[in-house]
Parts: sequence; C-alpha cells; structure tokens
Amino acid sequence: MDASPILFVLNQAGLDAAEEVARRFSTARIHGLAGRVPTADTQFNETIEHLQLLFKAGHPIIGFCASGILIRALAPILSDKRTEPPVIAVSEDGSSIVPLLGGHRGANELARILAKSLGGHAAITTAGDTKLGIALDVPPKGWRLANPEDAKPVMAELLSGAEVRIEGPADWLSEADLKLGEDAAISLVSTEKPVEGGPTKLVYHPQKYAVGVGCARHCEPKELIALVETQLAEARIAKGAVACVATIELKADEAAINALADHLGVPLRLYSAVELQRETPRLKNPSNVVFKEVGCHGVSEGASLAASGAFGSLVVEKQKTENATCAVARAPQAIDPEAVGRGRGHLSVIGIGPGKDEWRTPEATRLLAEATDVVGYSLYLDIVEAHITGKKHHNFPLGAEEDRVRFALEEAGKGKNVALISSGDAGIYAMGSLVYELLHRNEEFGGVSDAAKRVSITNAPGISALQACSARIGAPLGHDFCAISLSDLLTPWEAIEARLKAAAEGDFVIAFYNPVSKRRRTQLAAAREILLQHRPATTPVVLGVNLGRPEETLKVTTLDALTVDEVDMLTTVLVGSSNTRAIMKGDGSIFVYTPRGYAKRIDAPKPENIDTPPEADLETDVATEEATEVQ
Repeated sequence: MDASPILFVLNQAGLDAAEEVARRFSTARIHGLAGRVPTADTQFNETIEHLQLLFKAGHPIIGFCASGILIRALAPILSDKRTEPPVIAVSEDGSSIVPLLGGHRGANELARILAKSLGGHAAITTAGDTKLGIALDVPPKGWRLANPEDAKPVMAELLSGAEVRIEGPADWLSEADLKLGEDAAISLVSTEKPVEGGPTKLVYHPQKYAVGVGCARHCEPKELIALVETQLAEARIAKGAVACVATIELKADEAAINALADHLGVPLRLYSAVELQRETPRLKNPSNVVFKEVGCHGVSEGASLAASGAFGSLVVEKQKTENATCAVARAPQAIDPEAVGRGRGHLSVIGIGPGKDEWRTPEATRLLAEATDVVGYSLYLDIVEAHITGKKHHNFPLGAEEDRVRFALEEAGKGKNVALISSGDAGIYAMGSLVYELLHRNEEFGGVSDAAKRVSITNAPGISALQACSARIGAPLGHDFCAISLSDLLTPWEAIEARLKAAAEGDFVIAFYNPVSKRRRTQLAAAREILLQHRPATTPVVLGVNLGRPEETLKVTTLDALTVDEVDMLTTVLVGSSNTRAIMKGDGSIFVYTPRGYAKRIDAPKPENIDTPPEADLETDVATEEATEVQ
C-alpha cells in the first residue's frame, strides 16, 4: 500500500473509531461529510463521487459506515482486482471490520491490524485465507506465478477437498494447510526453469536472477529483447524467475532497456560507473574499451553481479549482438529489486486545478498518491495536504520558480518519484514550460545534470483559471480566444502591447492572467484602452475571484466600466469579443456566452448595453486557482 489510507466518515457516530485509527496510523487522514463531520482533515459534499475519486487514485479506503454504501459507490468502476486498492468497511462502533476489496493486496492484513487496534473482529472472507491459510493466486514477495489464469480452477478444487502434491522447494507452500497426496492430480510446482502450467498445475518461480544489459544509443528494443530471451531459453531460465533488469545509470532513459524491463514485467535498477567498477574482480570478460567509454570494465556482467549481491554468480557470461549485450547472474535467495541499485527517477508535473477535489483529475490525485516527494509553493501543497501526508515536502516561495523546478528534476535524478505541483494547468503560465526548458539547456547554462535529464516524466493536465471562470459564468470561450499575461517581469511590455493589439484586431475573446499586482497597476488600464479602439464599450467583462472556493465571487461588468481597483492578483479577467453577450435570467443571475461560428447567428439585434448592472455579483460555493506563479 504505497498511498496513504483514507478514513472515510459520514457522521459523528463513526468519528470516534476513525480518530482512534488515525492516532495509530500517522499517515491516515480523515475525510468527512461536510456539515456532519466538521473536524475532518478533508471535507466532501458528494459521497459517491468522492469515494470513486479516492479509489481511482489508489488510496486504501477504510469506511466507517455500512458496507452497502461502499459497495454501491464502487461497483460501477470495478475492473481489475489485481490493481485495485484495499477497501474495508468498519462498523461505526469499531466492532466489525470487513475487507470488501483487495483482500490479497493488503486489505486482509490491514483488517487484522484494525481489529487488534479497535478490539473488534476481522471478518476475513477470502476462501484461500480462511480454509487453506494461503492465497495461491498471490504468491509471497520474491515469487511469481507463471499461469495466474489457472489459479481460480485449482483453488476451487482444493476448496472442495481435492489433494495436491508439491514439487520443488517452497517453504510457503509446505507450511500451508493443504491436503497433500503423492498421486494427486493437482500439483504446485516450484522451479527456476521454464515449465508450462495448466488447469491442474500451478507453476511458481523464485525470482533469483538479475539480467544485466547494455546497448548502443537508440538500439532497437526488439534486438535487445531477442538477445535476452535467447540467452534465458538456452540457459533454461524461466522469464518469471527474473527479478530485475540492471544496467549503468547512463542508460536510464534508453528506450530498448526500458522496453525490456516492461517486457519481462520487472523493475529497472541502475548503478553508477563507480559501483560497477567494484565488480571488476568478478567479471569474466572485462574490457578496457568499455572502461574508456563509461568508466567501468563491464556493464552487463557488472550490473547483473551487483544486483545478485555478494554471493551471486554469473550463469550467463556477456553475450552480444551488433548493438546490445546481456549477462545473467543468480543469487542464492530471491532478489528484492527495491533493495538493489536504484530505480529510474520519475517527475510528475501536476496541475491540481483550482484546488477542490472535484476539480482535480483522478490522474493528478493518483500521481500525488504515488510520489515520495512533493515540490511546490507552500499554498499549493496546503491545498492538497490530505493527499500528501507522510511524503517529504519541499516548499519554495513565489519568485523561486526556476530553483523549484531544478530541485524537483535533480531529486528525481536521484531515483525518487517526485511530484512538482502547480495550480491550474501546469503548462499554462506555470511550471511545465520551465521543466522542459531546463531539460533543453546545457548544465553550464543553467540546465540540469545528466541524471536529471534521464528521468521519466508524466505531465498531468489540470483545469486552468480561464476554463474555471468561463464555466462558472456560462460560455464566453465558446469561440476563438487567447490568453495573455499582463506581467512584464518575464516579457517586455512592448511585446505584450503588440499581442494585445493583434488580439484586439482579431476580435478574440481574451483571458488576462496576472492582470495586476501591488507593483503593477498600469498594464490592465493600458490593455483596456487598446481594446476599446477595436470593440464596443459595452463588451462584457467577467471578473472571477477565488473560483471554486466558498469566498468565490463572479462579477460581470463592461469594458468601458472596468477599473484596476476591482481586480487583484487572484482575479482572472475574461474580456468578450464583439459578439459576446451578457444576459440576465429571470432569477436575476447572469450568464455570458460567445456564439459559435464566424457568422452571426443571433436573430435579434445585439443590445446596446449589457443586460444587467455592471456591479452585479454572483457568489457561489466551490475552490480555485491562485494567481499564477510568474507574479
């Protein structure tokens, strides 16, 4: 369970038990229904939507409520039990703990711990655990089941009283409560060799082998994969007995090596040239040419030996094709990939949207849950605090954006899983562009190290300020629009002015980011004057502040009436085109929209004045995007 457990509470009756669990699990956070659980770490309004969001993000869910609530909420999104997080129902008094999902992915174990903590009863219902004392479809760490598709029929036979015979050494099988028989039709086989399983034979492989590889830059993945598969087949080593692929860190981003790890379904582990050089006395084929190129006398043999440990030995010496090399080493015990070398670092560039859970994508929430380190402006980290408990926080002030991004990349270069957090969409006036700019620069010109340049990157989009503002007021972005930052800290005012004139002449709806600050009070007024030369004074203007938060305000005014004093750093300004309309409904609320298409499709003539007083405010109840980080 990599993600933090969420204690899901619907009323005060279940809060006492949840708080007891929270005291014992430092990373657990209480999520409570708004209005009923006011002391919760995080409050939500929509029960089903919030449960589904947490589940999709991979959080273990401990619901202090009726199991039926959890079942009805999650049933529509269930797909693969091998990847879904644990879900546990706990009675409000803590007396009954029922694992509903993910029994073999930690739910059963967690239920037992909760039962001990709360003095309740863990109602374990998975048949393998209750009758056989073992889960044949989920072998222990260090083992792989070669034919998981056959586990269900085998389990069914054993639960019906069938005998089984165990072939090969496997303490975890021998210690299970199985009915043994030498002539049994069903067999459980433990072997390092490639043996075919079936509906009456489950084959388990101890993961004792490390595959070391090297390759030329841009080697075709199929060439490396074919080389490794050939060597494993000739050595009679099952692919399931491979624990990891290992190589020098210089090759961390090599497509062929990553494709090989994916093909074998194992982690990629990396070593520095210094670490591989220490393996020189154990190499069968040391090379001065390799040493001259990368700083060690052998990559494939050295990496396989390093991963197999001090007592490991080569079983396949270095073999090569035109562009690739491989070697295989065997350890006396199963290899724990997390304990050898280090992984390829990963950076998630995350746009958290305006901040409210419902306005953040499930992908962004999942990436937050998976990260080990989070980097961002302190306000943004506070917004997602419930999802980053127990992770290492790295807070940076506004104005230190380049330092923030460089730090995130360098930490990922150390093999960490880092989340770089921006409000809104990280690619719109935020950190996304800086990530790729620093990757592009040479290190001597302010770029990042070679290790940082080899990390994998996920760019998770978010809801931007202009999207949130438009959605709240209607559809002013219904036709061509553009976004212009009025901050001249990074862009000369002359360039901004040229863009303003071009956008005005093109009759674009315009979203202004960074419209004003304490030091910048003239740019918005100058932009207004430029726009008034090209569109009517009655052009609708939408001012969105604290969008999505309880203090949210939406104000509709006109271009002529727009003043600097009604705008601050937290305001998103949308200026309509010559065709944008502002309409007052019967209930007094206002909507603003821009007709689709270049042709005017409104039969009635456009009114001379906006259909509502300029000072009319709309206040709602939801969370939002802060001023962008270029302020």
